[in-house]
Amino acid sequence: MAEAEQSLVLWDIDRTLLYVGEIDRQVYRETFAEIVGRPAERLPARGTGVTMPLAIRSLILHNGVPTSDVPRLLPRMVELLPRCLATHEEALRERGVLMPGAVSALKAVHEQTHCVPTVVTGNLRPNALLKLRVFGLDAFLDTEIGGYSSDDEHRPALVAVAQERAQAKFRAAFTRSNTVIIGDSLEDVRTGVEGGASVIGIASGKTTARELAAAGADAVLDSLEDVPRLLGEVMTLARPSTMK
Repeated sequence: MAEAEQSLVLWDIDRTLLYVGEIDRQVYRETFAEIVGRPAERLPARGTGVTMPLAIRSLILHNGVPTSDVPRLLPRMVELLPRCLATHEEALRERGVLMPGAVSALKAVHEQTHCVPTVVTGNLRPNALLKLRVFGLDAFLDTEIGGYSSDDEHRPALVAVAQERAQAKFRAAFTRSNTVIIGDSLEDVRTGVEGGASVIGIASGKTTARELAAAGADAVLDSLEDVPRLLGEVMTLARPSTMK
């Protein structure tokens, strides 16, 4: 096979590519009520980017459930959450919105022959795949090699998960030098800094451009609408490797 250069581009999903409003929070409510047997009074904070297992853990603990019950309840809630979200598919389609420039940006990266675009997300894998499919974004991403919170609740660990899957599929080495994350939250920045990837911060969520830069993002854009600049940053930060 002829040699080809490869760069791994890891997209965040929520508030970077799409926004589903209150639907995720409603799913947390339904899951808690089903498993615990009473309504949740406090929900996970919005737009933090933490993984769903950690969000569920905080949901349990912040609603008066004894710590000793967490090991029993947490796996049941993690299992139920995707099934609850699936019942809201029509609501996702009707009430969810694409972030400005998301489709154009995804298409542009997908069209770069040396780029391998996938996701690294705090979503559980079924939730991520459903959201992407509903919005028609899965066509621009290799979801087979993504990193999901189903793989590890520690978000920085998901970079290595995606890199290893990409390496196995494309026979190319993926390291910090040729991997870049595109995301909107401080958790996206931390994931890259600690997990082994450059970071392009997108100030489309609850975190400001200044906060993203201060946290260590290598580049910051106000939105995905400036596609030429986005591509330029990807090319600069994720230097291609050579396929073996």
